[in-house]
Amino acid sequence: MKREDINILIGGAAGQGLVTIGQLLCRTLINSGYEVVVTQSYMSRIRGGHNTFTIRAATGKIISPRLGIDILVALNEETFHLYRHKLSKDSVMIIDDSLEYEFPNTIAVPFKSLSAKLYENTVALGVVASLFGINEKSILPVMKKFLGKKKAKYLNDNKTAFQKGLDHGNKNHPGNIIDLAPVSPDSQKMMMNGNEAIAVGALAGGLKFCSFYPMTPATSIVLNIIKHADEMGCVVEQAEDEISAINMAIGASYAGAPSMVATSGGGYALMTEGISLAGMTETPIVIAVAMRPGPATGLPTRTEQGDLDFVIHGGHGEFPRVIYAPGSIEECYELTQKAFHIAEKYQTPAFILTDQYLADSYRGVTPFAGDSADPIIAGNRPEHENTPYDRYEITENGISPRLLPGHSKHLVVADSDEHTGDGHITEDLQVRIQMVDKRLRKLTGITNDLLAPEYYGDDNPDILLLCWGSSKGAVFETVRLLQKKGIKAATLHFSQVWPLKPDLFMKTLVNAKEVFCVEGNATSQFAKLITRETAFVINKNILRYDGLPFTPEYIVEKLDL
Repeated sequence: MKREDINILIGGAAGQGLVTIGQLLCRTLINSGYEVVVTQSYMSRIRGGHNTFTIRAATGKIISPRLGIDILVALNEETFHLYRHKLSKDSVMIIDDSLEYEFPNTIAVPFKSLSAKLYENTVALGVVASLFGINEKSILPVMKKFLGKKKAKYLNDNKTAFQKGLDHGNKNHPGNIIDLAPVSPDSQKMMMNGNEAIAVGALAGGLKFCSFYPMTPATSIVLNIIKHADEMGCVVEQAEDEISAINMAIGASYAGAPSMVATSGGGYALMTEGISLAGMTETPIVIAVAMRPGPATGLPTRTEQGDLDFVIHGGHGEFPRVIYAPGSIEECYELTQKAFHIAEKYQTPAFILTDQYLADSYRGVTPFAGDSADPIIAGNRPEHENTPYDRYEITENGISPRLLPGHSKHLVVADSDEHTGDGHITEDLQVRIQMVDKRLRKLTGITNDLLAPEYYGDDNPDILLLCWGSSKGAVFETVRLLQKKGIKAATLHFSQVWPLKPDLFMKTLVNAKEVFCVEGNATSQFAKLITRETAFVINKNILRYDGLPFTPEYIVEKLDL
């Protein structure tokens, strides 16, 4: 039977190579023309612990993970016991024939006799490929690209292991083989996850300096920047802690290099004084915060949207900031690029708020345009240099002329204390009022550059699902499910969560019969933010804070229609 939507879960212990075969299969499916959404779940350990790599593949547009397992690849016995209850009568399982199991549609694989232990994961990949009708001609070019930098022997051994798995699968298919409907090949699409897109977006936005202290799930943003740093003329520095990282980036930006840091909630906690320093010195900087469940260490390798309030308010004192929350791989790229543009334009911190789910979720994406955000590299330099030069000149729009130190005859003075227009410390209280007002006047321009929320669905719906950030895909697919049931439904997705401009969405909220806010935290942070900014009370919320991403099935169940 030809299927249009298949969910494959590969499970095993860290160190068994499940990510490797997951990436190889994902890339092959994308090349073959299928849409994919990957969800990764892994424990906070170097080796051991149970990890999964789930690929949802479909012939049509998909933007969310889903429940249910059509193919279970159990690289160890624990996987079978953990996920057996999610298998249907039509599911297929692949497992080592030496393990204990009881499931009718099983391909039992004699891994030990087919290959050395190092290549058992590649044998499993061959068996999975047999279910899809994927042959060696489709997957071997992908394997060569992934593994070709290693010794030729390892590549050849992997090819042999894959072929043995493919042959075994073809000879031992269960009666109800799962078969994905054919589509037209598309080798132009890139396989990319959210953190990779943020890294590329930063470089496209003009990034020249990046400092960081490693913290899951943000570290891979910087690791991907490092891959391209030399060719893009970017300097990357691993600092001794997050305090040093933020201050290094502020210093580099002061000197004229568009700068960025990447961290998670615990690291951002240490950076907040530096954020205030950037606010006071009006130094542009981009901060990527990849959220994970807290408080404290929490669940360091799971996902959540629990740091919205923290990022909005982190940093003492009052100063403007901009916060983007991408909901797709494309938005990770576009909004990071835009963050650099806005930070430079308004000389203020700009944030990218993502999370573990989106950070690790691979998709097939069309190559990005390289000039969509028109980045400002040199900052807001004056057309002519007044004498004396005032770095913090009082202006109507709040943006002062920004010269870079050493690039002119003028002295560029910056101070973390309140200061006069020329940058020197002051305790003149009238000047204090003028400077606070000047900085806050930037909000007028920031609001004019604000991104409107995206609306999808029926006009004047019976159910409006409000969401932000990475929940976008699950909520959009939920609307489609509700519409198939004859329910008038829509969603309003915010990819910019601060500042808010009520004129852009109040009419939509008022015209909906019922409004639900869908977000990955326990205290309805975005719903309360909407209420605070608009006085519109949202008292129906669909929340998730168990460390797992939203699925359409989860949302529909919570709606309890």
